[in-house]
Amino acid sequence: MIRTGGRAASLAVAAGVSRGVYEGLRRIGGPRWERTNHAGRGVPLYAGPAVALGAAAGAGAVPGGGPAVLAVLAAGACGAYGDVRGDVPGDGDGDGDGRGDGRRGFRARLAALREGEVTAGAVRLFGIGAASLAAGALLKERPLDKVLAATVIAGTAHLVGLADGRPGRAGLVVLALGAPGLLRGPQAAAPMGAVAAVLGDDLAEETLLGGTGAHALGAAVGAAVAAGNGRFGLAVHAAGLVAAAVYGELAD
Repeated sequence: MIRTGGRAASLAVAAGVSRGVYEGLRRIGGPRWERTNHAGRGVPLYAGPAVALGAAAGAGAVPGGGPAVLAVLAAGACGAYGDVRGDVPGDGDGDGDGRGDGRRGFRARLAALREGEVTAGAVRLFGIGAASLAAGALLKERPLDKVLAATVIAGTAHLVGLADGRPGRAGLVVLALGAPGLLRGPQAAAPMGAVAAVLGDDLAEETLLGGTGAHALGAAVGAAVAAGNGRFGLAVHAAGLVAAAVYGELAD
């Protein structure tokens, strides 16, 4: 029998905080919060900080949620660095037009680092990777399991970030990835509640998740997957995420 109390509480906290922060930012926001979306229209990034804080609050509302809170806040902060620079997920050159300049993928980021340039992509790559390693170390006991958990957390954050190129797509990916996790524990309820609170606005193109929201939600889902699976499940998820990342790299 599945106990729903923890799930319901986490979902409610995440949704409440997410919506509350979103509405607050709408009241005090200004042009500096806007980015150009795929259709060339200026759209505010209010949903990003809202879902990041909502997912963190929801994760913290369940026992053992500390590692997820760490991963979510760190991923959101790394994504926010790109948002401040005007680099939203799916936009390689940071101008928000969705076209990019070819500066995408791991190879491009490492090449830029070798030239002394720290790109937003590099901050996400290493920042989220380091936070995922820390969260994985807290979630699991054995070294291999720690590494697999970190791969799942970072890989899911990367995957959801890539999905944020069109209205509502990242949110729908979070709901699809998180739903099976509800059968294993309450951790998946946090990102699902957080994104559900703003999904209608995202689909209506009234807001963007940006790097802040997409990566935070992805890290939250990844932490839920890591917490709810043993070594075999972790290995399967990690293999799938690595394969997706390699495919994306080759496609770029």
